[in-house]
Amino acid sequence: MAATTRQKIVRAAAIQLCPVLENGDGTVEKVLSAIAEAAARGVEIAVFPETLVPAYPYFSFVRPPAQMGAEHMRLYEQAVSVPGPVVNAVGQAARACGMVVVLGVTERDHGSLYNTQLVFDRDGTLLLKRRKITPTFHERMVWGQGDGAGLRVVESAVGRIGALACWEHYNPLARYALMVQHEEIHCAQFPGSMVGQIFADQMEVTIRHHALEAGCFVINATGWLTPEQITSISPDETLQKALRGGSCSAIISPEGVHLAPKLTEGEGMVVADLDMALIVKRKRMMDSVGHYARPELLRLLHDKREAHVVRATTGSRHDGDATLAGYDEPHPDHRPAIARPAPG
Repeated sequence: MAATTRQKIVRAAAIQLCPVLENGDGTVEKVLSAIAEAAARGVEIAVFPETLVPAYPYFSFVRPPAQMGAEHMRLYEQAVSVPGPVVNAVGQAARACGMVVVLGVTERDHGSLYNTQLVFDRDGTLLLKRRKITPTFHERMVWGQGDGAGLRVVESAVGRIGALACWEHYNPLARYALMVQHEEIHCAQFPGSMVGQIFADQMEVTIRHHALEAGCFVINATGWLTPEQITSISPDETLQKALRGGSCSAIISPEGVHLAPKLTEGEGMVVADLDMALIVKRKRMMDSVGHYARPELLRLLHDKREAHVVRATTGSRHDGDATLAGYDEPHPDHRPAIARPAPG
């Protein structure tokens, strides 16, 4: 039976948590406790906020680069290795609770950090590790870029899962890359506690629109900072305003409606049952990657290769050519455009 014709109910949770600032292990303990609490409520898939572990780099939003060195170095020290102890601990919790878990982490890969989303299946297997393709604004001082290999939908025990972080949702081609792979449950993550109410309002529009356009469920998880944490990040009352509001943990149906009251303040979890039959109910009228698509007019070019700074080669140079053997020629659509004047 095709994945999109599953007739079942999946209980989901969008979990809103405060990180333990300056203590990544403490944040991990809170994640493990939340997984156990969600399991007690019958949750089958739980989504956590963007880079919750060790904590979203809020400091980079309110401090100039010359003043963020110490915090940046601390983030390096506490960042997550994949594989590593944090991955093992969360995988074990997922297996023990029989739950699919989607967790945002700052990943360290040698000398670079990345905004990374991890998807664990209910048996604890790490199904997906993807990196945010373009860090946003201040984040570019903290994280490197991901690649097209991470724009991938994975088959899990609860359905086909895709994931994007924060303003990746404003990249329609990134969203379409997941839509065309027939995602059924889209896992969205935002930092929360930023920019104020307008950020939460924009976020809600974004996740509801994606649910409608993709014909899928959206589970959106945001973080939260306490007043004490905000003060510890910046003593400047004007800058503190930039670290309030902006949280909107929610679960949206393929018809664009909330399946439970959204959570905009404090810690907690939004829990709702996903009726997978609603996917076909939506797509029979509007399938943007099927009967409602026009591929002869509009198509997506998606480079799914992993990006590497070195491509190994064992061959020799082409005669009279400077191109190394083994080097991939650019796709015709990737070559620079050349402007030529129109005839006459």
